[in-house]
Amino acid sequence: MSLNSVNTNTNAMSALQNLAATQGELATTQTRINTGLKVASAKDNGAIWAIAQNQRATSQSLDAVKDSLQRASSTVDVALSAGESVSDLLLQMKSKALAASDKTLDTNSRVALNDDFKSLRDQIQKAVDNADFNGANMVKASGATVSALANADGSQFITVAAQDLSLGSTALSGLTTTSSIGAQSTAASMIDTVNSAITSVSSALSKLGTGSKALSSHLTFVGKLQDSIDAGVGNLVDADLAKESAKLQALQTKQQLGVQALSIANQSSSILLGLFR
Repeated sequence: MSLNSVNTNTNAMSALQNLAATQGELATTQTRINTGLKVASAKDNGAIWAIAQNQRATSQSLDAVKDSLQRASSTVDVALSAGESVSDLLLQMKSKALAASDKTLDTNSRVALNDDFKSLRDQIQKAVDNADFNGANMVKASGATVSALANADGSQFITVAAQDLSLGSTALSGLTTTSSIGAQSTAASMIDTVNSAITSVSSALSKLGTGSKALSSHLTFVGKLQDSIDAGVGNLVDADLAKESAKLQALQTKQQLGVQALSIANQSSSILLGLFR
């Protein structure tokens, strides 16, 4: 049998507890809608929040990896451009040497061909010397070998070796800053020298091209990996706004009913006055 008392209103206590619980849920739902997160801080869910933070750290570290790969790729691409220019110049030099090897060539024509040859020779060194990106040059003597970050903890790298394409280097052995085709015999021997240089430069460009492709492929992979990690974090902490919106409507209705229930419970003590009339 319930106690009719003006000191203790158990119905009001129960209604107040239910209303407080509803208001707590309502505050939580409103926070999720405002932030878009179901786990916005460690107090929401400590374990999930810690996992999400660790994954966020990995994702942000991958930004540095992408920057490193992009810098390395740009450096290699500049070296490739210079190397291709050197290869094109060598093809022209071979043509000049071949023309100058003609025994019936008159002196004026030989001088003109030699001038063209020396101009092309000098352009090779200029192309090599100016193939800088961010202070790194991969095709000059003692050029820079590029090492790009490959993972988020900095324990792995993608390395592309420098390729010396300067005059007098191993790749261009026999071609120096003084090479010329002023005489028919010199021009005839220069053909083989330039042919060898063309082969060596092509091999060097192949290595640079392979390195560039490796950097580009890994950059694409890192981008996809970062997207997957970000999606995983979202799955852990993002709120389902459609669900939260529906829940908000229900809780607002529940809150109004709770207020009504508390009001009714509070009126029960005043009913006792009728017993004393």
